[in-house]
Amino acid sequence: MSVQQMFDLTGKVAAVTGGARGIGRACADALQEMGANIALIDVLEDRVKQSADEMGNGTVGIVCDCTNSASVTAAFDRVKAEFGRLDILVTSAGICIWSPAEEMSEEDWDKVLDINLKGTFLCCQAAGRIMIGQKSGSIINVASMSGSIANRPQAQIGYNSSKAGVMHLTRSLAVEWAQHNVRVNSISPGYTLSELTKQFPQYFDGWMPYIPMGRMAQPEELVGAVVYLASDAASYTTGHDLVIDGGYTCW
Repeated sequence: MSVQQMFDLTGKVAAVTGGARGIGRACADALQEMGANIALIDVLEDRVKQSADEMGNGTVGIVCDCTNSASVTAAFDRVKAEFGRLDILVTSAGICIWSPAEEMSEEDWDKVLDINLKGTFLCCQAAGRIMIGQKSGSIINVASMSGSIANRPQAQIGYNSSKAGVMHLTRSLAVEWAQHNVRVNSISPGYTLSELTKQFPQYFDGWMPYIPMGRMAQPEELVGAVVYLASDAASYTTGHDLVIDGGYTCW
């Protein structure tokens, strides 16, 4: 198999949670460009339908609350009904709430952990059941450099804890499902210009000195890693977290 063939995703089926916008949408666009059929899964009904229409080529938009097991099951049942299989899952749905640890409410803690960690697990579980049955598949969870370090100056203990959980969830699933030829990896982006970070431009100058490359990432700079992990080029890669942070965690 040539290198070009290794990266070819023609005929594959990919589901992307949080796929209506931001990093999720960038990943979906890249996977489609490499030949995959796409199911966008998002809680934002209008945005997911709009994004699916924009992508065209049979892209399906599915409304789903990733924190609700019944909603997740229904979403992945629809993916299976529409396409007959599922080869790739990218879990990009996530939120961040900034709050000093001593002031963070139980409600905010639960909200962050439910979406970022529980939601990732439920989607991996639903996708994994399909992939185990077909004896193949690749899952790419979107973690964060915040799973390995504590960010500054903002306090975000819930987000950091949830992303550390996603990283170890990834390793644990990789070990369990290797016997089924299902690979599970994660990417850990650094500061990225997304809908989330664009809300806080006042922090940009404070973040930049800690990034060796001196700038934030564009969502499109993350997608090469996702395509690699989704493809046969990564056929012997599982349980790995690929950091894409402009060198932030080197210091």
